[in-house]
This record gives sequence, C-alpha cells and structure tokens, in this order.
Amino acid sequence: MQSSAFGMDDRDKLYAPELYPEVVAGMKKLYKEKLRPAEEMYKFDEFHSPFLRDVDFDAKPMVLLLGQYSTGKTSFIEYILERKFPGQRIGPEPTTDRFIAVMHGEEERIIPGNAVAVDADKPFHALNTFGTGFLSKFEASECNAPILEHITFVDTPGVLSGEKQRIGRNYDFVQVCEWFAERADLILLLFDAHKLDISDEFKRAIEILKGQDDKIRVVLNKADMISPQQLMR
Repeated sequence: MQSSAFGMDDRDKLYAPELYPEVVAGMKKLYKEKLRPAEEMYKFDEFHSPFLRDVDFDAKPMVLLLGQYSTGKTSFIEYILERKFPGQRIGPEPTTDRFIAVMHGEEERIIPGNAVAVDADKPFHALNTFGTGFLSKFEASECNAPILEHITFVDTPGVLSGEKQRIGRNYDFVQVCEWFAERADLILLLFDAHKLDISDEFKRAIEILKGQDDKIRVVLNKADMISPQQLMR
C-alpha cells in the first residue's frame, strides 16, 4: 500500500544522484531565461552581487566554519580530511588570520585570493566586491583528499574580543561572513566548552545568520573534558 502520491520506487528516483546534472542544467536554464533578465533590468549586479555564472551552479556543497580563536575549526577540518592541508595553522593562540577555502586539487598548493576570485572554474568571483583588503586575507588551499571531491570547507579567522582586531582589518568581517553564509549549505558554529563567552564581533557575525537557521549546527568542542555539572552551567 502506498502512503502518498509517490510509491517508494518513485521517491527513490526523485533523489537519484544521476538526476543531479539534469536538475542543475534546468536551474541554469531557468536563471538565464527568467531571472537574469530581471536582474539586468533592475541592475541587481550594481547594488547587491554580480550575476551568477555556470560555475556557481556547478560548485560543490560548501561547509562554513565559524568560531572564536582556538575553538578547533582548523583541527575539525583536518580530522574530516584525515590529513593536513596546505596553509593550515594550529596553535593555542589565534593562528588562522584569513579565510581559507579548502578544495580538491590533484596537487597540493595555495592560491592567493586575487587569483581565486578571477578563476573561472571557482565560485568566488563575487568576492571581488570586498576589495583587495579582503582578497589579501583570502586563499584557496587545494589538496587531494577524497572527501574534497564532493565538498568544500571554508575555514575562517578566529574571532578575538576587543576592538583592536576589528580596527586592524581592511575589510568588513561580518559582511564577508554573511556572503559565505548565504552560499553555504551547512554552517558550523564551534564553541570551546572551557570558554563560552563570545566577543561583540562574533555576536554580530551570529546575528547576520538570521534566516539561515536550517543550515546551522552548533558544535561544543572539548565537551568530553568537563563534567556534566560544568557543562550544564
């Protein structure tokens, strides 16, 4: 007996991986024929973001990691990859001072942000709108980890408290986080169980995630190193 309009076999066909290219092709056609003309008419690219390209539809699912310094963002990626990646920096103090897109590549290499933003094969051309101040703090890290054939990770700078770090930046950290959050398929907020206080800047970064609730997962790192009583506090 079938419990809906679709039988089990029909539902399996709807989620069949082999249909993915066909669905993406349909989305490209719909955008080019219906949405882009409207964007061009109202000059959408001038006040919001550049027009989408084919690579934006073909891009692999993206996972964005956000958190204060030393919450384990980079270590988390290393664990998932089962290896280190180029440009990786780990330490007890703030070490990752830039946005790093960890992507698949046959050769290990680091690609500077200004080169990544003009690469026609990568979905980051819209980052040019944040200027050279940001692009100097952005890079792509390519390595031949099997999982990266299906997914891209974005590591972010550890957020410190106080105004010194914010004033020292040549770009708007919160706006950049918003750009990545809108395009990410999953957003991981990492917290250290030993220091749950958050800075004003990280609070603002969390606030801009409003509307992305279905993508967000909270990871309480090092929770196994404290007692249940301490965890409940």
